[in-house]
Amino acid sequence: MNSLNVCFVGIGSIARRHIKNLRAVCSERGIALSIDAVRHSAGADKRDEGLSLRKVYTNFEEIDTEYDAFFITNPTECHLESLSKAAKYGRNFFIEKPVASVSQINEAEKLSIKKDAVYYVACPLRYNAVIQYLKEHVDFSRAISIRSISSSYLPEWRPGIDYRKTYSASKKLGGGVSIDLVHEWDYLTFLIGMPRKIFYMSGRKSALEIDSEDYAVYIAEYPDKIVELHLDYFGRKTIRQIMVLTDSDTVCGDLVSNRIEFMRTGEIIDFNETRDDYQIRELTHFLDMIEGRVKTDSDIAHAVRVLNLTQGKIQE
Repeated sequence: MNSLNVCFVGIGSIARRHIKNLRAVCSERGIALSIDAVRHSAGADKRDEGLSLRKVYTNFEEIDTEYDAFFITNPTECHLESLSKAAKYGRNFFIEKPVASVSQINEAEKLSIKKDAVYYVACPLRYNAVIQYLKEHVDFSRAISIRSISSSYLPEWRPGIDYRKTYSASKKLGGGVSIDLVHEWDYLTFLIGMPRKIFYMSGRKSALEIDSEDYAVYIAEYPDKIVELHLDYFGRKTIRQIMVLTDSDTVCGDLVSNRIEFMRTGEIIDFNETRDDYQIRELTHFLDMIEGRVKTDSDIAHAVRVLNLTQGKIQE
């Protein structure tokens, strides 16, 4: 692939990060990149400086070309509508997680997909060095129990933005910790597959001014192991860890400090990477998919199964 013509639907913070990283990936691979966008306003935003957008549309009907890939990076509840409209103009699709809101699960299952097109639903934590190491070096058939946690304070997620006005705070807009932190269920299924039984509890317990859930707790059963997962919006110290209890050691992967500790032997592995590092790996993988080098490993069908898991449901 010598050139790549892409269009972003929505230019928020995640889109800006993807654009910066996509430019780095394409530069490394010698690919000429051009980027357009569909957004509500055609006017420039001061945060657009450095994005070098070629063309900005205010609706899909203005599009007069075909794109190698669309990046669906607008609010969650708009993903399915945007995919349907972009299908006419795009060959492949990168969809920001989650694929849809909880109320749209049935609609997502019935989404019409173009033959031979790549539909990839983002799952960046799979590409984190900690998760990659666990996948490659830990024998999960020897795991007896896995404990995973993501705990952080929602008002500090987006500096300078009132958390009460974000989609995370609104159940109607698809917010809630179970779907916001879909990453955990995605990387767990990446490591060990789907459970055969699941117990789920969620609700609001903190004083945060939101109408979405601020905690979700799961216990999932596999034929040979048990998984415990805790998610919340109210932890004042950010914790994002996975602990794997095997018959020979307890392996703790810390996704905040990017390190792994073997707690019996005392061995520690530090990866010293940033968020951009693993998101660049994800974009590289996406380009490999659309070039036909690798198969799509996070398609819409899988993303819907994971979305169901976040609601305590196992999709047959």
